[in-house]
Amino acid sequence: MGILGDSLEKAEANTFTRPLPKSAQAQMRFLVKSEKGSTKAVAERLGTTQRTVERYLKGQFKRPRKDLAARLVAEVGKSWQPKVRERAKQQAASTTGIVIETRARFGFTAAPGTTDDSRLRLITQHLPPAYASRLFDAQAEGATEQQLQRIAAEGLQEEYFKDRGRRAPGLHVELTDIDYIELDYR
Repeated sequence: MGILGDSLEKAEANTFTRPLPKSAQAQMRFLVKSEKGSTKAVAERLGTTQRTVERYLKGQFKRPRKDLAARLVAEVGKSWQPKVRERAKQQAASTTGIVIETRARFGFTAAPGTTDDSRLRLITQHLPPAYASRLFDAQAEGATEQQLQRIAAEGLQEEYFKDRGRRAPGLHVELTDIDYIELDYR
């Protein structure tokens, strides 16, 4: 996933109401429960053996290797609190929208005689629910990073640069060279 896709996932993780399980045993227990008791399915998800999963469940193994620990945290994070996640996404897509903070290079296509040279800008802007919904739908459909960036650029174009249609008609904004980007559900 790219920088915008990762930021969407991080914003989703910030909606959790409880922290992730800390110990490897508790994380394994959660994964086995989410896989309906199948240690084999958990082993496949983690890229390890079924016996290793069973040893963590029994408490025989306590500290996983760094690569396994990272995969374990990532897999638990994907399955953790799905209803809370879905509710937050639904609220952002229907009523509250999202806040986007970015430092990126913005270029413009505008009328002759205007300053359309691209330059690095720091922007924090609330995007309405329609753009949040489009971003979530595109992410769910497996959109590329460029497609997600186009949606974000369009949202910033309409909300920030055009001020919801009150100025700069005909302006087209391009979002390139992203230094960082953070999203937050309102």
